[in-house]
Amino acid sequence: MLDIVRKALTQLGVYAAHPSFFLFVIAFTAIWYLVERHSLDWHGLATLVTLIIALLIHRSTHRDAQAVQAKLDAIIRAVPSASNALASIDEREPEEIERHRDGQSVDRGP
Repeated sequence: MLDIVRKALTQLGVYAAHPSFFLFVIAFTAIWYLVERHSLDWHGLATLVTLIIALLIHRSTHRDAQAVQAKLDAIIRAVPSASNALASIDEREPEEIERHRDGQSVDRGP
């Protein structure tokens, strides 16, 4: 059960970094306006702006992480003595990666 939740949260993070997620925010705003127009005041607008800024920061961070990962993958492929065992570690859960970095073995395959 916990594994399903972890995978769902990871996938949600990937979806939230996609540009089409901003369409979700626009649809959410439209529904909010239609359903409860009186609550879409300055506080509501501040909430929406905060959500949009958080999405922009998340997208920027996701883009930077993907760029670093692509560069590291290219280095691993280019250096003949490099181990390919870690090339797909980014497909694992964050807790597994932390255990690996702490020196504990991770039994699961890629």
